[in-house]
Amino acid sequence: MFTLVRGQDEPRVTLDTSEFNRQVLDGNVDSILVVEGKSVRGSLRSAYMRDGEEYRYFRATVPSDVSEERVAEWEAIGINVDAEWPDSPWWSNLIFVLPWVILIVFWFWVLRSMQGGGNKAFQFGRSKAKLISPDTPKVTFEDVAGADEAKEELSEVIEFLKDPKRFGRLGGRLPKGVLLIGPPGTGKTLLAKAVAGEAGRPFFQMSGSDFVEMFVGVGASRVRDLFEQGKAHAPCIIFIDEIDAVGRHRGAGLGGGHDEREQTLNQLLVEMDGFEANEGVILLAATNRPDVLDPALLRPGRFDRQVVVDAPDVKGREQILRVHARKLPLTDDVALDVIAKGTPGLSGADLANICNEAALLAAKGGAEKVSMSDFEQAKDKVMLGTERRSMVLTENERKLTAYHEAGHAVIGLRVPGLDPIHKVSIVPRGRALGITASLPQEDRHSYTKDWLQAQLCMLFGGRVAEEMIFGEDKVTTGAGNDIERATSMARRMVTRFGMSEVVGLMAVGDSDQEVFLGRDVMQRREVSEHTAQLVDQEVKRILDEAHARAREVLEAEMDLLTRIAEALLQVETLDRDDVAALAVGDPLPPREALPAFNDAGDSSGKGSPGDAEPGADAAGASDDDGASASGGDEGTSDADGGTDEEAEAVAPLRRTPGSAEPAPGRGPSLAEDPEPDAMRG
Repeated sequence: MFTLVRGQDEPRVTLDTSEFNRQVLDGNVDSILVVEGKSVRGSLRSAYMRDGEEYRYFRATVPSDVSEERVAEWEAIGINVDAEWPDSPWWSNLIFVLPWVILIVFWFWVLRSMQGGGNKAFQFGRSKAKLISPDTPKVTFEDVAGADEAKEELSEVIEFLKDPKRFGRLGGRLPKGVLLIGPPGTGKTLLAKAVAGEAGRPFFQMSGSDFVEMFVGVGASRVRDLFEQGKAHAPCIIFIDEIDAVGRHRGAGLGGGHDEREQTLNQLLVEMDGFEANEGVILLAATNRPDVLDPALLRPGRFDRQVVVDAPDVKGREQILRVHARKLPLTDDVALDVIAKGTPGLSGADLANICNEAALLAAKGGAEKVSMSDFEQAKDKVMLGTERRSMVLTENERKLTAYHEAGHAVIGLRVPGLDPIHKVSIVPRGRALGITASLPQEDRHSYTKDWLQAQLCMLFGGRVAEEMIFGEDKVTTGAGNDIERATSMARRMVTRFGMSEVVGLMAVGDSDQEVFLGRDVMQRREVSEHTAQLVDQEVKRILDEAHARAREVLEAEMDLLTRIAEALLQVETLDRDDVAALAVGDPLPPREALPAFNDAGDSSGKGSPGDAEPGADAAGASDDDGASASGGDEGTSDADGGTDEEAEAVAPLRRTPGSAEPAPGRGPSLAEDPEPDAMRG
């Protein structure tokens, strides 16, 4: 070994296998060190000559591992043999063991996950409900305004949770469910947040769309898990937002995913009021589509209370404005009560948007506080749409639009019973080329026959003005939406409200029922051909009378029609004071003149050409030929009034994406608010 160690730094000769074996057989090898079984090195007894140099040390590689028998042979002939057998690294053994360990751990986890039913494997069946922490910033009932009745109903539920003995001493029980019903933006989810902040009990929040996914059985499993969590934290509140996503009417079975949704709904029905009672678990749900919910879901014992959260009245709107204006620096001239009176039918979300837009307008103008003018501009922007002053119109288009809007305005001024004119403008807003807007002086809850007839007359004012000024061959597509709305209104007067002496007090036809909402697959006709013909004749008679009445009024007020149209061509926008002055023959106050238009539609200070069709204005939605022309109603009645059928009767149009109406939610639509006082065109 001393020889081997001493020769570590000596020059070595590399021997091939045959030469190494020859040296061993000749007895010239003195010692051998075997490294890792194959590599050997050692010392020679006599020097080995190569290329004229002498070597006393060598290295060699044997073709196979050095066995113990071979080592014994070398030692037998007097060779000192030593070997280095390095230990195997720890990770080399782990390579063989680790896959088995991973496989065992994986199956152990799967088996534990599957305990309690195969639907819980991989956590797909676990509820996605979120437990609202007490540390979360709280929304209280002080942050909710304009829904006093709903707050009172929910306050009772909270008091029951805090002191059940007070209500249970006379045999009362905890309500099992509370359903919040109302149009979008009225504060249903905000009320639920306030309940979470006021209750002081565990509050689980979940969306109706979180139940059903691509795997069969997941929805029902999540319902079970949700109520298991609720029972573990009882007494508690479970809130399901947009419950119509899972609680739709069961029935026809058309459409994909129907069976899975029904299975989820059935499990929800059982958990709410099944064989086993859920004591101490209150289900709070919200929807804006109560008409599509399954009747079994709505019955007492499941939803004991149905709280209507409707659009606020004038007092509620003022309270909502004060809540949202608390964080805004206001000037002394801001009158929130005036703004509330000028925003009938708007929801809480719309009013919050008005406050935000007013703050943005003030900041854009560099003001330190938000003024009343900012609120007025924001109100018009939200209710009427954004002005498009860069849109270029030809002089002929401006004249057509001006007389069309003037026709609506004259009818609004001279026909008794109509609401006061709020604004008339030929400035394009959204996809509308002009607007005539009226605001009710008070909230209206029902609608008389003469009021509906006056509305029909006002709808035809724009078309009649075009006929009188430009001739019947020069009328435009701008009245398309007016005609559509008038036709629908007249038809509902005949078929739903019994306002026709010929048809009488009879509801003609069934309400529209969509089969995909769970209604009957087969639709049946309940009226005869003769009755249907009578309905058509009565609808045409009502429309013809409204058209003739509008022509009679405009012929008698030709001077007023001309004054309003010329004023619109001069200043483009008239407010209520301007219209009132023109109505009594007074001149408008002097204003800065607008740039003149040439025949090509160019004007100084105007932008690039717009995309509106010639002759199309705010009077109607886009026609079959694609002429864009419409605006919604602005300043219609408060949504508190009337039944759903009344609202549909006076509201023939529902705004849909791609129409010429403003975006949904921009002011009270005719579908939601039954007073078509305001016309765009």
